[in-house]
Amino acid sequence: MAKNLYIAEKPSVAREFARVLGLRTSNNDGYMESDEAIFTWCIGHLVTMSYPDAYDAIYKRWSLSTLPFIPAEFKYEIIENVKKQFKIVSSLLNRKDVATIYVCTDSGREGEYIYRLVETQSGITKKNSFQGKNRRRVWIDSQTEDEIKRGIREAKDLTEYDNLSAAAHLRAKEDYLMGINFSRALTLKYSDTIKSYLKTDKAVISVGRVMTCVLGMVVKREREIRAFVKTPFYRVIANVGGIENPVGTTTPGRPSFPTFEAEWKATEGSLSSPGSRYFNSPLLYKENGFKTEETAKELINFLSQPERGPLVVIDIEKKKEQKNAPLLYNLAELQNDCAKFFKISPDETLKIAQELYEKKLITYPRTDARVLSSAVGKEIEKNLKGLTGYQVLSAFTNEVLLGGSYKKINSTRYVNDKQVTDHYAIIPTGQGLNALNSLTPTAAKVYEIISRRFLSIFYPAAVYQKVSLTLGTKGEKFFASFKVLSDEGYLKVARHAYGGKRAALESAGETPRVGEAGIETPDTEESEAHDLDFIKALSALKPGQELPLNDLVIKEGETTPPKRYNSGTLILTMENAGQFIEDDELRAQMKGSGIGTSATRAEILKKLITIKYLNLNKKTQIITPTLFGEMIYDVVNNSIRALLDPALTASWEKGLQMVANGDITEEEYMIKLNDFVSRRTNQVKDAQNMKSMYRFYDEAAVNYNKK
Repeated sequence: MAKNLYIAEKPSVAREFARVLGLRTSNNDGYMESDEAIFTWCIGHLVTMSYPDAYDAIYKRWSLSTLPFIPAEFKYEIIENVKKQFKIVSSLLNRKDVATIYVCTDSGREGEYIYRLVETQSGITKKNSFQGKNRRRVWIDSQTEDEIKRGIREAKDLTEYDNLSAAAHLRAKEDYLMGINFSRALTLKYSDTIKSYLKTDKAVISVGRVMTCVLGMVVKREREIRAFVKTPFYRVIANVGGIENPVGTTTPGRPSFPTFEAEWKATEGSLSSPGSRYFNSPLLYKENGFKTEETAKELINFLSQPERGPLVVIDIEKKKEQKNAPLLYNLAELQNDCAKFFKISPDETLKIAQELYEKKLITYPRTDARVLSSAVGKEIEKNLKGLTGYQVLSAFTNEVLLGGSYKKINSTRYVNDKQVTDHYAIIPTGQGLNALNSLTPTAAKVYEIISRRFLSIFYPAAVYQKVSLTLGTKGEKFFASFKVLSDEGYLKVARHAYGGKRAALESAGETPRVGEAGIETPDTEESEAHDLDFIKALSALKPGQELPLNDLVIKEGETTPPKRYNSGTLILTMENAGQFIEDDELRAQMKGSGIGTSATRAEILKKLITIKYLNLNKKTQIITPTLFGEMIYDVVNNSIRALLDPALTASWEKGLQMVANGDITEEEYMIKLNDFVSRRTNQVKDAQNMKSMYRFYDEAAVNYNKK
């Protein structure tokens, strides 16, 4: 009897497929079997690329004479500690009674690569027509029962994923060639300088296509911070108001019109209004401050002589401002928020997300998309109905179901088929809720913020009342802007208490209210009640009305350096690496291309920390370079500088995506890759700048010797 063979990545997934299909299976060593089907697993990677010495023993010893190393055909081998499982999977693939193979590894580039290597190494190849077996690809977005059944039912012929497989093989070859050639060449050329400087016996220079670029981003940011020189500036602030009774108030015991602050700015004149005497003056720091305190005092003296007059309302702008719920989570956004709220690394966040996925609580986490597909949008009621059993948010879920807004979700910005590639955004499935009791407190919080973000998209926009004032005296103008929440809309479900109030507000997409002199302060229920009265009072003002100018003060400020990356913001920066491209046309072409992928970024960052190129403060998640990391940066910067360019690294990733899409061929990509590796390796071999590196080491070391 012909049988179906289901190959998953993990035993738990294989067991779940067997359960969903309702088959009575017997347990065997490394697989399960019933009368109709066989279920087995790969335990991650079973096959890997061979080291150079597998091609020829001459490559075992590192030597410049054997570089560049670019094999005509790549060799692969079985990973030693999983040989037993490989033999089991391979034997099952080659069983004559297996007619159809269902590939159930993770639905992504890496999952595709894991299976294809096993298949090829097992002798199931195009040359032998895959032994006449029918090969199907199961592509799913969650591990719920319905989704698994759909994936099996709609499984496509595996050949439809050949381009994705080609891109996966190319990614591995690219990392292999750059890693082997550049790491060996740079180590042979420069490791002696590092060893002598650090007084150590060993210094291997580990280089990678993405890893080195990320190191460069962190080192460059650190050096920008060191080189930053703070610039003081002085703003002139007016204390305005205190009118006894210009309008009524609805709040007992409150002043009828409290004082507020307005900020001076140097403005250009017009036919109807004179400009500032300081407009375009070299004495200015931007338009709202001065470079010296003396100039600020001169302005105050000018406005106060012979006496301080009132400020006249020149213009008043009143408007409603709407703020929609933010887009749904992709992995990078989730990692960023988890670093902010829970102080956990991107690697820890991915582990939690994977756990939630395997427990059927959320959809596939390794996604770059922040929207849903239209097919999912049509069925979204299932997710919502299931989520009513989640007590933390059941009231909000029931409100959404009762209101019916979910029925029109496909006509919103949260559904866009063009922005969905392999998988749609991370959302709760509404299933697996029994597993919530087994989650760690942090994992439970991660599930909560995913669910809150999901429910937010079914709520109306938050509405703010905004009033902006322009006040004038003696040709000089002062500005004040006030914003208060009048209808919370989606914010009532989006808000949570994690990571401090400001972080939570920002995650929800809420803009903190703009208070006195443009200084941002978070909303509170009390200030909102006060502000609503205040907004009414301001709204009643008319152009030409005079307000008391109670005082003029100088507020000193200073410019601040760029912020250090934390683990979350670094992941987001990797995702959006195309922003570093200066050319507008090329930047537009590269939009959406990052360095690394959602599946690999956390692991790359973890490796940089493990090999001591970067430091991670676990309490704050702030990332800084080590002296060793800075020295590696200087070596690369003076040898293969292109590796530090995020735009170039993003372009390689874009190329892989083009292969996956069928826009360019595997052969075209390899020609460019081989040329790049050969040229850069030969440049390193010809380099004669080893001794000059000590100067760069000294410049970096000064910042560490102090500690």
